[in-house]
Amino acid sequence: MTSTVELTKENFDETVSGNEFVLIDFWASWCGPCRSFAPVYEKAAEDNPDLVFGKVDTEAQPELAAAFEIQSIPTLMIVRDQVAVYAQPGALPAPALEDLIKQARALDMDEVRKSIAAQQGQAPQ
Repeated sequence: MTSTVELTKENFDETVSGNEFVLIDFWASWCGPCRSFAPVYEKAAEDNPDLVFGKVDTEAQPELAAAFEIQSIPTLMIVRDQVAVYAQPGALPAPALEDLIKQARALDMDEVRKSIAAQQGQAPQ
């Protein structure tokens, strides 16, 4: 039994808006690094049952890949309270993924939102 959720354009918004902490792996079956990252991602999902781990097959869901401007895979995205707090391409080794999850858990989302608001406020009109 897999502990990850297959994300599609039909369930993506509902999954991200209905959960406060979602990790998303953008991948494709032909991608070697994606295949090597898959067991690391599955293990992290098993180790963190309180979080939602989703996978987007970029071949089957090109609209989602395009919406997030995914250029390289695998790309890992972390969304907290509907805010993307991390999005980087590349397969992570297990210790790096665990560390990243710890850092994302520790974020003060009020501070993150203030920072985003400040950046948007400073953007030239």
